[in-house]
Amino acid sequence: GAGLRLAVYLRGKNAKKYRHGMEYGSARWGTPKDIEPFMAPKFADNIILTKTERLMMSNRPPDPKNARNKNVLVVGGSGSGKTRFFIKPNLLQCDSKTFPVSFVVTDPKGSLIYECGHALAKKGYLIKTMNTINFHKSMHYNPFAYVHSEKDILKLVTTLMTNTKGEGSGGDPFWEKSERLLLTALIAYLHYEAPVEEQNFATLLEMLNTMQVLEDDEEYQNPVDLLFEELAKKKPNSFAGRQYKLYKLAAGKTMKSILISCGARLAPFDIQEIRDATMYDELELDKLGDRKTALFLIMSDTDSTFNFLISMVYTQLFNLLCDKADDQYGGKLPVHVRCLIDECANIGQIPNLEKLVATIRSREISACLVLQARSQLKAIYKDNADTIVGNMD
Repeated sequence: GAGLRLAVYLRGKNAKKYRHGMEYGSARWGTPKDIEPFMAPKFADNIILTKTERLMMSNRPPDPKNARNKNVLVVGGSGSGKTRFFIKPNLLQCDSKTFPVSFVVTDPKGSLIYECGHALAKKGYLIKTMNTINFHKSMHYNPFAYVHSEKDILKLVTTLMTNTKGEGSGGDPFWEKSERLLLTALIAYLHYEAPVEEQNFATLLEMLNTMQVLEDDEEYQNPVDLLFEELAKKKPNSFAGRQYKLYKLAAGKTMKSILISCGARLAPFDIQEIRDATMYDELELDKLGDRKTALFLIMSDTDSTFNFLISMVYTQLFNLLCDKADDQYGGKLPVHVRCLIDECANIGQIPNLEKLVATIRSREISACLVLQARSQLKAIYKDNADTIVGNMD
């Protein structure tokens, strides 16, 4: 009896060592009550996650702790229904009067525009399309149309070089830096000196094709040298002239190598179909946050030759909309822009995506990345992949 009494006493004394009910931190499945504070009462004002779970479009819920960014990461193997059960329902969720939304949709098979385009048009959406499978069916896209200042020129060159670097880790950075100098000088010349109809890749290629270099004659001047010599007389301190002068510091043999590298980089733009498609601009990327628009970016899911154009669109789109939100709308676009990036791993690298996903939320822009495996993100964005995933609520 004394022994039993002692055991009861010791157990009571050490009670905090024993479990009472549910242990702190125990995992359990969420219930409808848990998700309820994150959903807007009106169905049309939500992002659709599942049949029963949604996330409100508003960035300012009644309780601030329920605020979430609208970036979504969708991971599922081939045939798991990423397009059918996520992209399509969210694309057709276009009826909200409280939170008007513009869509930018990657369409890997070209089927989404046929299946959802009419529904969007009926809801008052302006439909735009860029087709890299058949350029004859595509609207025109000219990256030069969005250049308005010297910093825009540098952004365009960075976008172009990032998206046309091809496979491999690259060699000596000298060549890439030299190409950057030359492209910056030529694009700056076109922007400031050429008429609007000549500000495109076709003219840029014409300039490159006339830039012969004679290794044994350092005094030889090609037609582009003469253009920049004339520019130096008219505007001695011009941005284009200063960049070209730095490029001309190279020796004749080196200049020839730089020109070959530039020509190889811009080779896709030498195809007549792409020349025609980039002659002028109809996409109006900077107006997506002003009115309800659905932009379909159609690309091949078997051939990635022209996917760099899709990546260029996204890069310019994010930069343009962030600048417009800050400069014209006090930091927030009047129409939320949702980017539904299906087959995200196949469009190439979007420069600085890890920074963009962290900052676009406040400008009323969101990105939805659709992948077949998390490793695809790691392969493209290396160490920044974890930062991107961390910013996908």
